[in-house]
Amino acid sequence: MAQHILRKDLKKDEIREKLVSGVESVASHQQALWIVIAAALVVALAVFGWNTYAARQTAKASLALDDALRIFQARIRTAGEPVDPTEVTYLDEKNKFTDANKNFLTIAGQYGRTKPGQMAEYYAALSEVQLKQYADAEKNLNQVISGGDENLASLAKFQMAEVYLSENKGSQAVDLYKQLSDKPSVFVPKAMSMLALANYYRKSDPAQASKLYNQVKQEFPAAASEADQGLELLNAKS
Repeated sequence: MAQHILRKDLKKDEIREKLVSGVESVASHQQALWIVIAAALVVALAVFGWNTYAARQTAKASLALDDALRIFQARIRTAGEPVDPTEVTYLDEKNKFTDANKNFLTIAGQYGRTKPGQMAEYYAALSEVQLKQYADAEKNLNQVISGGDENLASLAKFQMAEVYLSENKGSQAVDLYKQLSDKPSVFVPKAMSMLALANYYRKSDPAQASKLYNQVKQEFPAAASEADQGLELLNAKS
């Protein structure tokens, strides 16, 4: 009898242990599940927070860029012309581009991770070109080129080629024009880089210039008028 009771108790203990083990297993899985959910929520909140922050930074950068562009595009007024408080004007281009460059560099420094911030760095380089500060222009253009935006980088490369020409670095400019021609972009289509290359060759290699102008006419009818102008200048020189 005692042996029978002992067996029954052992069975009850086994059942109890299984139940306890099952409950502990479920509790453990629930705890792990809540940890995963909590981690996902943290990540989601972080992403949301970053996106919100990035959107705000982009909006601020865009407004600042608009203000800086008003300076960059400001009209040069005559000395005796009355000042209109509603319009941004300057008496000379040096002061205009100096002020524009300062503003663009500030925007690029504060909002360099945003698209308007990268655009500001590009326009800072354009301002420096106007001021003949070619070394600074090269530095800022290289920053844009390495910024990760392929279309904006192509535009910066095109401007870099123009800077090289101003510094009498023709071979480096040619290399960039050829790169851009081989890999056109939205901002710098193939016809644009081919015409720039043809314009360069117009002085040093007229035969190559003529070949490029005619190629543009054949492949890109929309740019035919620019190619014809180049051919006219080429023929007038000869």
